[in-house]
Amino acid sequence: MARPEQVLLLEPPHELKFRGPFSDVVTTNLKLSNPTDRNVCFKVKTTAPRRYCVRPNSGILDAGTSINVSVMLQPFDYDPNEKSKHKFMVQSVLAPPDMTDMEGVWKEAKPDELMDSKLRCVFDMPVENEKTLDMESNKMMSSSLLKSDSSTLPPKSMSSTFDDGEVKKIMEDCKRLQMEAQRLREENKQIREDDGLRMRKSNVMSSQHTSIGMKKDEGLSARTMALIVLFFVVGVIVGKLVL
Repeated sequence: MARPEQVLLLEPPHELKFRGPFSDVVTTNLKLSNPTDRNVCFKVKTTAPRRYCVRPNSGILDAGTSINVSVMLQPFDYDPNEKSKHKFMVQSVLAPPDMTDMEGVWKEAKPDELMDSKLRCVFDMPVENEKTLDMESNKMMSSSLLKSDSSTLPPKSMSSTFDDGEVKKIMEDCKRLQMEAQRLREENKQIREDDGLRMRKSNVMSSQHTSIGMKKDEGLSARTMALIVLFFVVGVIVGKLVL
């Protein structure tokens, strides 16, 4: 008589994969879920009990709940030419409503009430290519860390991280600033020249005013002397006529 279909959901459903190296304990997880509205008793068995440690290896899974079972492979000498023949079996049975003793349920369970699922074991040893990829990824992570630390370096070190576009923009900005400085220097020079020209014009105009004033004074002095001489001459003539 065929056994009923397993009511528990297994994840992974068909195989347990253990990834080396196997010089230490390697653990993989098996998730058991109970989608029914009944409590379910379960057991986890293996064909190589000395090579594995299973926690928990049995228990009761309440309706609508799940549990993670840790399967721990003990250290051993791995032979890639030897195929694994180890297997696991998850056995289950519906728990009666009035259950008080789980061991009694297993003893009293009929063969047509027992459900089971089998899983094979797979040993996966990293190949050399994967090791190389791991080394390259580590190098990439190291280089990214170095780049992130470049913010603490002096400006000369930071310039090495700029791309061509950034360098070109910086050069254009420097050239623009130099042209602006040259323009300001020329404007300043022109202002100084204009100030000097105005000062020279002011000096010339003041000297011109001074010379004009002197000429006026000289003209007045000459006129005064002429009048004095004229009066003297007239006085002399008048004096002779009176005598």
